[in-house]
Amino acid sequence: MIAACPRPTADLIELLPPLRGQLITNAPIGKQTWFGVGGLAETLFRPAGAADLSVFLSALPPEVPITVIGVGSNLLIRLGRGFAGIEIERDEVRVGAALLDRILAFAAADAGIGGFEFLSGIPGSIGGSVRMNAGAYGREIKDVLVSATALDRSGRTHTVDCQEMGLSYRHCGVDPSWIFVEARLRGMAGDRAAIASRLTEIRAAREATQPVRARTGGSTFKNPPSDSAWRLIDAAGCRGLVCGGAMVSEKHTNFLVNTGRGGEAARLRDLRSRAGVGDRADRSPQSGN
Repeated sequence: MIAACPRPTADLIELLPPLRGQLITNAPIGKQTWFGVGGLAETLFRPAGAADLSVFLSALPPEVPITVIGVGSNLLIRLGRGFAGIEIERDEVRVGAALLDRILAFAAADAGIGGFEFLSGIPGSIGGSVRMNAGAYGREIKDVLVSATALDRSGRTHTVDCQEMGLSYRHCGVDPSWIFVEARLRGMAGDRAAIASRLTEIRAAREATQPVRARTGGSTFKNPPSDSAWRLIDAAGCRGLVCGGAMVSEKHTNFLVNTGRGGEAARLRDLRSRAGVGDRADRSPQSGN
């Protein structure tokens, strides 16, 4: 979590009570994202758990903006893990928002619970996936989500049922200032061998069609109605388009890649604008295929 302070950072820290988590000033968060580029956060807070986050939010001055960064898989930082637990009971899974999607998929598989296999193809955390209703391979978070727990800016806890969250294609209607800390999801009992086979299929499909070993933030644009972002980008002749060290993937045109040759955040941002194919490819970030 980033707190961007309009007053000197030292003054902000003096206002806060003792916290169990890490509070870091001028934190080099750019290197922690999957793109591996970008600048510093004025203040970075890594809570030790939901209670610690609640204390932090309740004490934080309301004029101080914050940004939740999760694991940085779909995040580009301009220049200038508590929460990762998992509990499985019968066909339900309760997880912390920092848990990686793929870890949930594999843990459920080990317990003989199916329905979460699609999460193995999403490069992010549960909290981020809930916030954007992430999806892949024909399924979305809303298909398995029961409820989510979030904290508001005053530190109050809210538990919201899936049906009340306004989830649609890569969209969540929950107040954007709320921070998800936990989710409850439901799968279905299944044959372990069949579940493992589906996980293998998804892994093979990703490796065959996506630049999984490159520095990338996953799919960049949402699909417009009745079309595919990758097809529009490809049709516009942007496959392999280069801007400094940033490149539209040759393998999958909806992926922007940091080649490591001067791939600054500004170059990735410029390339994203050039590859946007006008208004036809929705410029909101997305996960999945």
